[in-house]
Amino acid sequence: MRIIDDIRVRDDGTVELGRLAAYVRDKRVPLELCPSSNLQTGAAASYTEHPIGLLRRLHFRATVNTDNRLMSHTTLSREFEHLVDAFGYTLDDMQWFSVNAMKSAFIPFDERLAMINDVVKPGYAELKSEWLFRQTASTSDSTAPED
Repeated sequence: MRIIDDIRVRDDGTVELGRLAAYVRDKRVPLELCPSSNLQTGAAASYTEHPIGLLRRLHFRATVNTDNRLMSHTTLSREFEHLVDAFGYTLDDMQWFSVNAMKSAFIPFDERLAMINDVVKPGYAELKSEWLFRQTASTSDSTAPED
């Protein structure tokens, strides 16, 4: 059974998880999702229809992956770009996926925590700071009086 088949979305937008989907979410089982590969194989019709959006909204431990980079002709950066375009994801969403991936890494628990706290979170904080600086600079440039 596919996990997404065990999730029922009603017309009013409410969601009901079946037993398997609830188990996977509640036990924090990592879901390695490969959007571009899923489109290429026909498992998803488009990025906006890919179940990653629903799984993110329902707080499954979803991760973004490339599958086979050479066959899919993609990179992790490109996968994130597609998700930003499809779902309007922000750096906070990308950080959420990245932290999920590190929480699920095949390394000892203490090393996972160290990577999250010493590398992933500071890296995203720096990206957010740079983005905010660029936004502020471009706003001040456009509102500056002309000579």
